[in-house]
Amino acid sequence: MVALTEHAQAVANQGRLTIQTVEIAPETTAIRCLDWDRERFDIEFGLRNGTTYNSFLIQGEKIALVDTSHRKFEELYLQVVAGLIDPSTIDYLVISHTEPDHSGLVKDILQLAPSITVVGAKVAIQFLENMVHQPFKSILVKSGERLDLGNGHELEFVSAPNLHWPDTILTYDHKTGILYTCDVFGMHYCDDHTYDENFFAIEEDFKYYYDCLMGPNARSVLAALKRIENLQINTVATGHGVLLRHNISECLGRYQSWSLEQAKIETLVALFYAEDYGYGERLVHTLGHGCSKIGVAVELMDLNSAEPQEVRELVSQAAGLVIAMPSQSSPTAQAALSTILAAVHHKQAIGLLESGGGEDEPVYPLRNKFQELGLVEAFTPILIKEAPTQTTEQLCEEAGTDLGQWLTRDRTIKQIKSINTDLEKSLGRISTGLYIITTKKGEIQSAMFASWVTQASLNPLGVAIAVAKERAIESLMQLGDRFILNVLEDNNYQGLMKHFLKRFAPGADRFAGIKTYPANNGSPILAEALAYMECEITSRMDCGDHWIIYSTVQTGRVANVNGLTAVHHRKVGNHY
Repeated sequence: MVALTEHAQAVANQGRLTIQTVEIAPETTAIRCLDWDRERFDIEFGLRNGTTYNSFLIQGEKIALVDTSHRKFEELYLQVVAGLIDPSTIDYLVISHTEPDHSGLVKDILQLAPSITVVGAKVAIQFLENMVHQPFKSILVKSGERLDLGNGHELEFVSAPNLHWPDTILTYDHKTGILYTCDVFGMHYCDDHTYDENFFAIEEDFKYYYDCLMGPNARSVLAALKRIENLQINTVATGHGVLLRHNISECLGRYQSWSLEQAKIETLVALFYAEDYGYGERLVHTLGHGCSKIGVAVELMDLNSAEPQEVRELVSQAAGLVIAMPSQSSPTAQAALSTILAAVHHKQAIGLLESGGGEDEPVYPLRNKFQELGLVEAFTPILIKEAPTQTTEQLCEEAGTDLGQWLTRDRTIKQIKSINTDLEKSLGRISTGLYIITTKKGEIQSAMFASWVTQASLNPLGVAIAVAKERAIESLMQLGDRFILNVLEDNNYQGLMKHFLKRFAPGADRFAGIKTYPANNGSPILAEALAYMECEITSRMDCGDHWIIYSTVQTGRVANVNGLTAVHHRKVGNHY
């Protein structure tokens, strides 16, 4: 055990969950929730050395809490915070981003401190409103804006979208030189050493974490590094793992070199929007997430503040472009649109959407100009006439996925051709049944034709399903989500197979013309199915280009006791 200072305290164990508090700078305390035995981090990747969830308390004349913790630490964490300070006196809660491992106890803090003000990026506050379902005071912050806590603690915020969520901000305390980074520069490494004095011990986990979380957004990493290059950083207060103090230059340098190398080989989509106008920023974030599911890099640029040279450079590097229409009355945005039109070339793909701000630049005249220049339209223009709903956001995510698939089609074909002939034939001899997954979540419902399905356990009764990461239904199959596994019947499946295997336009109704009735969990049951099972997702495992989704089975029914399951025999095993 590392010897802690007189300002530090270790909190009692709860199994293999512990909490360590350490004063890391004047009036600044780290609250490190140590999860020693965690073997998998949600849906992302396997863990080799557990993980930590780090939260921070800054006590100037005003008091700020930077992030919370995972819900599994609820009792321990709230006890520790109450031991450090009266929670009702906390003035600000800074949300670095809203992923549940950092914001899982936000609702608890709001209850303990009802007058607290939540500070975060615009997208983060929007996400949080949908998470806590209660009113709260908030401040929306952008890059360069500051919050003065008094006693010299002046917080400066740095926008870092897509690292690795769209709502991420970094926070820099000018008094202590601490940069609060949440996921950025972190690692899943559980150790009672507070800092990185033994870099050799954490080096492998630092790289593994970058590869899994940050590498897919290398260009966004480079943009964030540029924004912090002039800060005098004494400590990098990460959201996971040890804090960086002894090897800051080395760690940031590695992020730089890894990202530069990764950016050279990435397929890039440039997403243009006008900040604070309509819903453009929110929707391009969602659309960018759809692109990212295909392994395509995304980079966002604000049309109202971008320099012409920056616009030209980004357009020249991008394989695809998405534009959320700016206001017709913004001369800077109009100039940026002209720059984009002058810089594009015919090998690029384009997608357009309205921002819904009331005086959007018209979509169709701009669409015609891009078509005249020879650009391929990746999806039909998305027209926003009212506040986005779940359906709108699903439409945008699916449009992004379509764009990503179009841009990577040559890579996909190359991968299909690369497998050994004997190997692909032998894999093809693995026979499977034929199924259709159907689900409904809130306003949206979706379906997927599936053949990689198997019973996975007897106690509890459970099934496992392989779902390709780019499938539209994937976003509706997270932990706790429910769906129906419809079993297709031999000699009576061709109609359903033909319908659900066709390519649907973004946002299209998958069930048009198909007879269904609702299950207990709300998902549609196919009337023509041989049998069905109601399932609830309890775990997900990353398997390269697929998720393996394990679900427990609550109930089921067979429509025809004499019917047989339709069986699928493939010729090769390297594509469907």
